[in-house]
This record gives sequence, structure tokens and C-alpha cells, in this order.
Amino acid sequence: MSENTDRFEEQAERAAEQERKIQKEIDAAEERSFGSGEDEDEDKPMQAGAREYPAGPLPKQHLEKPGLEADLELQPMWDAPFYKGSGKLEGKVALVTGADSGIGRSVAVLFAREGADVAIAYLNEHEDAEVTRQAVEKEGRRAILIPGDVAEPDYAEAAVKKTVSELGKLDVLVNNAAFQEHVNDLSELSLEHFDRTLKTNLYGYFFMAKAAVPHMKPGSSIVMVGSVTGIMGNKDLLDYSMTKGGIHAFARSLSTHLIPKGIRVNVVAPGPVWTPLNPADKDAESIASFGQSTQMKRPAQPEEIAPAVVFLASPQTSSYITGEILPILGGYSGG
Repeated sequence: MSENTDRFEEQAERAAEQERKIQKEIDAAEERSFGSGEDEDEDKPMQAGAREYPAGPLPKQHLEKPGLEADLELQPMWDAPFYKGSGKLEGKVALVTGADSGIGRSVAVLFAREGADVAIAYLNEHEDAEVTRQAVEKEGRRAILIPGDVAEPDYAEAAVKKTVSELGKLDVLVNNAAFQEHVNDLSELSLEHFDRTLKTNLYGYFFMAKAAVPHMKPGSSIVMVGSVTGIMGNKDLLDYSMTKGGIHAFARSLSTHLIPKGIRVNVVAPGPVWTPLNPADKDAESIASFGQSTQMKRPAQPEEIAPAVVFLASPQTSSYITGEILPILGGYSGG
């Protein structure tokens, strides 16, 4: 036994020496890398698109709600000039809420590029909505403007009826309109604030879906815009995160409910995206570093989210996909 013990101790010492040798090699490599700046690329925002996107620091700006895209110092990139349409939504009619700006505007434009006419639903950002309308028409498709509050059931009914009446039918509904306002402490979350968030983000999605479904035929689709906050939560967006998680659950449940009708329901769940929503929420100082905590070290631009909505909306690309939640987060942490 003594001989074995001595042998095991010798093996252990050799293993420890080998570990120290490996450690020294790595330490030396890190010192060389630190001194030469070889790892500087790791700190740079990731650029993997057809064009380069803004990283930071972003303009220190705070917008008055609901937030006009026209007022943003750094304009969101929504027109996707390198995206080529291929008829994925040829002859379709879509109703997109919150389509005046941000993700909604980019979705409306790419839908038009894919052959769809678009009803642009929005709150009261008339200047922004007009830009979206002109962009859709520039793609050679029809566009109508429908201002109003999605939290009102009468508006949802009217918006759907106007879409069907003026554009002929309804094939795709995109629930995108949202209200977001942070709080620093639970005591600051007033009933009015909480109610506004739930009414817009949950009631609004429900009202629009309920109004739209009777007009939709087999092959139609509903795409809802969720959020990373509905997956991971957010300490400052208690009510907003609750609604986004609710949207995910609603969409997954509705997808099963609508299978007999041949209507698919899916969700895109973005991380930080440069739209008026966030500068109309956070203070100017916080906005400067918006999105830099992601693995890509920058926020997404609307045109980086919209193609995923096209994919989920089109029966050509996702006919066997329903009830799915597609996170678009700019990467996952490795540890």
C-alpha cells in the first residue's frame, strides 16, 4: 500500500506541475495579448449585417410620449435597402399596429416589398405615420392610415372593418403597438400606470386578434411582438415584462386554438431595439448606453427585426410553424 501511495503522490505532483505549466502558458499569452491590444476586437460591437449599424454612445435624448421617430437625433434604420422582395406576401393584406415608427414601420415596408397592401394602425403620431404610408406606396402597394387606441375594443373592430372595406380582405395581423415606462421602485407603479400598460399591451393584442380572426381565411397568420423582458424579466419594467410574458402565453395558446381555422400564430421577442419607445421611457443619460449590455454590444435596428416577422407571416416560409417564440437578442452569454 505504501508503494501505491508513493506512486499516487508522484502522479499527483506531476499532474499539479503540468497544471502549473499550462497556467503559466495562458498567463503569458494573456500578458502578451493585453500589451499588444490583440483582444481589442472582443470589445467592439458586432457587425454582421449588410451594412454597419450604430453602437454607442447613442445621443443623450429623452422624448415626450408617445415618442416621435421624426424627433430622434439618431434616426432608426428601417428601410433595409439590401433586402430584396421575392413575393412572399404577394396579394396579401396586412394590418400592422404601431406601424408609424420603429419595428412596425420596418415591417410595413418589408411587407409591401413582399407584395402586401398595408393598413397602418397607430396612436396619434401622424407625421411618422405619413412617412410609413409614403414608404409603403413607394414599394408599389396600397396603404391606409388608421389612428386610434388599440386599448379600445371599438377601435379594434373599426380598424379591422376599415382594412377589409378599403383593402378588400385581411390575411396578416401584426400586433406590435406597446406602452413602456420604467419605475425605480414598486411604490412608484401607480394603478393608472399599471392599467395603461396592461390595456395597451394585453387588452390591445386581445382586442385586435378577436376582431381580426373572423375575417381571416386558412393560410392567414398573426404575428405578435413580445420581448426579452417577457423571457428574462426586467427589474425596472415590472408591468411591461408581465405583459410581454402574457403575450407569449397568449400567442402560444391562441396558436393551438386557431389550428382548426388554419391560422398560424407566432411571436418575435426582441432584445433592445433603437426605436422611439425607449428614448420615450428612460432618461437621456441612460439612453447613451442603450443596448451595449448585449453580447453584440449594440441595440438592434428595426430592419434587423422585420425580416423575422416577414418569415413568420409568410405561408411560403413558415407554413409548419405556429406557437413559436423567436428571441432576437443579439447573442447569449457564455458564462
